[in-house]
Amino acid sequence: MSEKMKYLQLLFKQFPTIQDVCTEIINLKAILNLPKGTELFLTDIHGEDEAFTHVLRSASGVIKAKIEDTFGNHISTKDKKSLATLIFYPEQKLEIIKKEEGANIHEWYRMTFYRLVTVCKQVSHKYTR
Repeated sequence: MSEKMKYLQLLFKQFPTIQDVCTEIINLKAILNLPKGTELFLTDIHGEDEAFTHVLRSASGVIKAKIEDTFGNHISTKDKKSLATLIFYPEQKLEIIKKEEGANIHEWYRMTFYRLVTVCKQVSHKYTR
């Protein structure tokens, strides 16, 4: 079986009718026409590598905004800040949490994993892929 036929069979499983194919093409074209994200230009960063890295890690504040949009008043401000710090600096934050939580670390992992997945869903929900 040729390479093209393998791909066509895979596509057929996902889009079995002409209508399904057309719908997906329209959807993808619509996504391409969405407004582009905000661009951020930084200059004169000499000697400011920590500040520059923080801007990149925090996505210029977008991550905190998404956490706020996702959880609103459902979790405390302290928990929202802690989650944001975990996303920005996972290695450092995990070390701190391991020391603080002790015996409760499994419960912390369970709750935090749920929150991280929830934020990921919120961030990616406007796109079908």
